[in-house]
Amino acid sequence: MMWMVGLKFSCQRLVLKELAVGKHSASSSSRICNQPESNSKGVMMDTRTKSLLFCLALIHAIQAQDQSGFISLDCGLPANSSYTTNLTYISDAAYINSGETENIDLYKNSYEQQLWTVRSFPNGTRNCYNISNITDGTKYLIRASFLYGNYDGIRSPPIFDLYFGDSLWVTVNITSETYTFNYEIIHVPSTNKVQICLINKEAGTPFISALEFRPLPDHIYSIGSGSLLLAFRYDIGSTSNIPYRFPYDVFDRIWPPINNDKYYDRLSTSLTVDVNQSENQPPAIVMETTIVPKNASRPFFFIWETGDENIQYYAYLYFAELVKLKPKQFRGFNISHNGNYWEGPIVPDYLSTSSIYNIKPLDPGKHHNLTLTQIENSTLPPIFNAVEIYSNIEILELESDQGDVDAIKKIKSTYKVINDWEGDPCIPRTYPWSGIGCSDESSPRIISLNLSSSNLTGFISTDILDLTALQILDLSNNDLTGKVPDLSKLSKLEVLNLENNNLSCPIPPELIRRFNDSLLSLSVKCNNEIVVEKKEKNKVVIPVVASIGGLLIIAIIAGIVFWIARSKRKQEGNDAVEVHRPETNTNVGDSSLETRIRQFTYSEVVRVTNNFVRILGRGSFGAVYHGMIDDIQVAVKMLAPSAIQSHDQFKAEECILYLYLVATLLNVQHRNLTKLEGYLSEGTHLGLIFEYMANGSIAQHLYEISSSVLSWEDRLRIAMDAAQGLEYLHNGCKQPIIHGNVKPTNILLTEKFQAKLSDFGVFKSYSTNDNTSYIDPEYKTSNRLSQKSDVYSFGLTLLEIVCCKPVISKSKGQDSIHIIKWVGHMVAQGDFRNIADKRLKGEYNITSVRKAVEVAMACASVNSERRPTMNQVVAELKSCLAIELSRTPENQAPHSIESTEMTSMYMVLPPQTGPMAR
Repeated sequence: MMWMVGLKFSCQRLVLKELAVGKHSASSSSRICNQPESNSKGVMMDTRTKSLLFCLALIHAIQAQDQSGFISLDCGLPANSSYTTNLTYISDAAYINSGETENIDLYKNSYEQQLWTVRSFPNGTRNCYNISNITDGTKYLIRASFLYGNYDGIRSPPIFDLYFGDSLWVTVNITSETYTFNYEIIHVPSTNKVQICLINKEAGTPFISALEFRPLPDHIYSIGSGSLLLAFRYDIGSTSNIPYRFPYDVFDRIWPPINNDKYYDRLSTSLTVDVNQSENQPPAIVMETTIVPKNASRPFFFIWETGDENIQYYAYLYFAELVKLKPKQFRGFNISHNGNYWEGPIVPDYLSTSSIYNIKPLDPGKHHNLTLTQIENSTLPPIFNAVEIYSNIEILELESDQGDVDAIKKIKSTYKVINDWEGDPCIPRTYPWSGIGCSDESSPRIISLNLSSSNLTGFISTDILDLTALQILDLSNNDLTGKVPDLSKLSKLEVLNLENNNLSCPIPPELIRRFNDSLLSLSVKCNNEIVVEKKEKNKVVIPVVASIGGLLIIAIIAGIVFWIARSKRKQEGNDAVEVHRPETNTNVGDSSLETRIRQFTYSEVVRVTNNFVRILGRGSFGAVYHGMIDDIQVAVKMLAPSAIQSHDQFKAEECILYLYLVATLLNVQHRNLTKLEGYLSEGTHLGLIFEYMANGSIAQHLYEISSSVLSWEDRLRIAMDAAQGLEYLHNGCKQPIIHGNVKPTNILLTEKFQAKLSDFGVFKSYSTNDNTSYIDPEYKTSNRLSQKSDVYSFGLTLLEIVCCKPVISKSKGQDSIHIIKWVGHMVAQGDFRNIADKRLKGEYNITSVRKAVEVAMACASVNSERRPTMNQVVAELKSCLAIELSRTPENQAPHSIESTEMTSMYMVLPPQTGPMAR
């Protein structure tokens, strides 16, 4: 076998010299290989040509034995087909069930055959390859290649993410249609299967040209822990334009050339350079050329820049002496990194390869300068043959719970779900299957399944019972028939929506029991009759509207104040009234289930507000003033005398005092609701005193404070806080309360940007107020607010948080447009990036934005039955936040041979790879 390998490399050298002398292009090389020489005497070919063809045939025969363990997928090649050039490629069809195959015609003859086709993915957010014939515990070089080549005819190269398992491999940014973009990692898979996913970022259609796995020896590229991500690899001394790879490189690494002769001379040898003594075994053909500075006294600089100073780089440098030195000649040099000694002295051996590397990363920084400096007794300058630079990458190969995987695949088969249901349902965790929510743990569980409006038919699959961690199940708006199975066996199920199907009665009694015990939110019809629509908890407190006379309100307020005053006399010397609420399971608020409110006199309020000197806000009802009580900041909301004279407004504002007092007496307290500290009721002086919210309302940060742009993460947290406050009013109070006034100006922010709802339980009945934009459309016909009315208002508010656009936009010379109509138009085009606030500058996970928009649009549905409950909204927003928190910063510099920006004082390193020889 060794003589065959040696003969193979001898043949390779002969072939190379015939193909590459004079820097032949790929096309001219092809002509040299296949054009026989002939003459009038009938001589078919000369001895030289016969030798060349013999070597080509021998190489072809030997190389087949050297591809053991290689996986070479030509993406887009017709199923069940293959071919052999230097390597044997097969179709990728057996490894993926989605995508469309396309051909590259314009640049076809300039590239390797595996780049002539692509598989594109115009449908679905995620499309995944599942490679199951690798060997676990084996170190692999894994490469994904992309050549756009204008395959779609629109000359619009895309940007998309490439995931390996649960980890972002790289953001693929195709900046040119004529360059090949290669991305490589060196990784040891922990199992015999891996998943590689292309993620649509709404910036063009993802595609891929080739996917390759190359086994490596265990002893090479060892860094202790983690995996390696290729930054760049170069044949520095190359005398040709050919990027060498297999069979010249037994591991099929690609070695692009650098051609810059301004400051360097090139040396080469026709003799064989030994690479077997080098740990990483660079190709002999690469080591047989090198460069030296034209000015022997100048050091050699090799420089690259990165956008992230925290990236850990590993350098692998290769040297071989190609000149037989004379007795008085000596070549030695040291290597420094950013001015600090790194290795040396390096004394290259004649015709033998030295690999210089360090198992520890280079010192971090945005600027990296490797300098080769001649040592004092050296008579010759440094040489440099080849270089590889890698960075560290952590690859997480998580897998979903196997029981959940088996169950969801059965459900997929039963209902013929196509969507993007391929591969692991929860991995990557940032991009699970559409309609599926997963827990954030090392072996993720499926916790929500939403197949609403999915054209499902037949019975409800009992395989759902095997999703034992399921918390939310939505099978609404389908054509399901038969009886409802006893889903109560799903002990963690909190929300079950089976509306708008053709199910038959009876409903399993255990589900009804859990519903009655407030353990389950249940929406279901059977025999086309509503059996259970939602959980009604006692009686909902409906906001008082204009039909109630002002005198009645005054009488109610007077009665409450009298009751408080009477209780107050029981606590002499104490300014507070203590009110106890009957025990109830709220899971929030003070564990003692008590609160204190204080009645202030008008003179005390004047003193508290320093004679109303500082105004925090103003509305049609009056103004809110800054105050201080015992060094504690408060907000004092005063009803203006003019409002008292306005009959309708007076009634509405009296409701504020009434409902806040009732809420307080019922011990309504939650970390996401503003706290009432006291009240004023003295003649025509009416006011409420709240805790102070240092950062005002979110409306101010969206529209008024231009220098303060809330991040997407902050916006999600604020929206989730507000949703939790609203959910508590609906479900956490003994008597559920409808807010009736949800809008950005009523979402207030603490010093730490925790959001709290204010003005809950109040409905502005007068139409001049801008609140009418947020009112449930169904109110206009029913004249009745419901919990779903709050959901509608919250949906509009969430859209404002995402878009930073008012509910009604008015442009000069154009008709006003409602935010729902505008967002709906953008969603129809799949353009979620233009929905998001432009001031965010793309700093967000697009899937998180998409899910938030979908939640908001569902909340703002005209049909209240199609709106989610607030506990569903909270669950979805938590999922959005989890996705955003897992985001890898998108401003991190890409680590690829093509996309890393590299410069040198004495050479310009190309940022992309040009056409590759066949």
